[in-house]
Amino acid sequence: MQREELAGWLRLAWSPDIGRPAARRLLAAFGLPQQIFAQAPEALGTVLPHRQLEALLAEPQGLPALLDATWAWLQAEPGRRRVLTLGDPAYPPALLQTEDPPLLLYAHGQPVAEWPRAIAVVGSRNPTPQGRENARRFGHSFAQAGLTVVSGLALGIDGAAHEGALEGAAEGQLATIAVVGTGLDRVYPPQHHDLAHRIAGRGLIVSEYPLGIGPLPENFPRRNRIISALGLGTLVVEAALKSGSLITARQAAEQGRDVFAIPGSIHSPQSRGCHELLRQGAKLVETAQDVLEELAPRAAAAKTMDAPSPSREERPLLEAMGFDPVGLDALVARTGISAADLQAQLLELELEGLVARLPGGLFQRQQLA
Repeated sequence: MQREELAGWLRLAWSPDIGRPAARRLLAAFGLPQQIFAQAPEALGTVLPHRQLEALLAEPQGLPALLDATWAWLQAEPGRRRVLTLGDPAYPPALLQTEDPPLLLYAHGQPVAEWPRAIAVVGSRNPTPQGRENARRFGHSFAQAGLTVVSGLALGIDGAAHEGALEGAAEGQLATIAVVGTGLDRVYPPQHHDLAHRIAGRGLIVSEYPLGIGPLPENFPRRNRIISALGLGTLVVEAALKSGSLITARQAAEQGRDVFAIPGSIHSPQSRGCHELLRQGAKLVETAQDVLEELAPRAAAAKTMDAPSPSREERPLLEAMGFDPVGLDALVARTGISAADLQAQLLELELEGLVARLPGGLFQRQQLA
């Protein structure tokens, strides 16, 4: 992105009183922001009411400083720091399908050629010890299965899920995505500074908020729609009845995603939110495998079908596996495929019922009738 293009997007996104719906109408009518701001007021008035037109024609206060800061931030780590716009081919397709996609998405971490299949894991900021361990274990198992874990970098369940994903992900795999409610020039909560650094190294941190925005309370519920949209489903590990995790779960359901909940003690306030979700139709899960099996149809539908799938007999990985249990290292040696790519292929085969995951990190090809 060139500096002039970035300036146009920043001005459109942060013009007061415009809002995302009006900005999308302008983009649909006139094209990129530079073209919008080149229009005569009369033309813009065919899309905007008078109050919003006046706001659009006035340059937002502080725009030059924001542009300078954002440009410097991008240049500090080219390729690893990006601003993705609605017009960018690298913008997450799952967000484009939601009612209110961000105009801009700031990203810091591994470059993403294709957004991975993911699962959102959320929950209480004050979990029980068992809840924290469940989040870590589920995150670890999902990453081992080749899924990217999406969460919000908050204390408690979010942090544990990120940690588990980092532990379970193969080398080169996009382990986890943290969707935060601040600008990417700061870390909130500050206790997660080291965790954020590790996520940026092996995953991705994203935000719709510009640099300089601190932890404003109203921004965290808003970012939850991004967490739920990036996942094939949302797992709530522990949550009180008024937890923000229930907002994420509701948004996931509204977006057509699966909602999963782990049951807990009837005496624990941190279980009541999950029990309420279960009463509303969320899927009860006890293991990561329960989630993987439920996601199988959605994962298959989400898979890009650029070419006809090879028949079962034609898949080289199945042939390399044979029918005896085999570990990931052995498959790397047999096929020459990277561990990260193997994890992704094994997940596809597992979801199709062609491969079973065994204890001890082993996989076994399934005999078909």
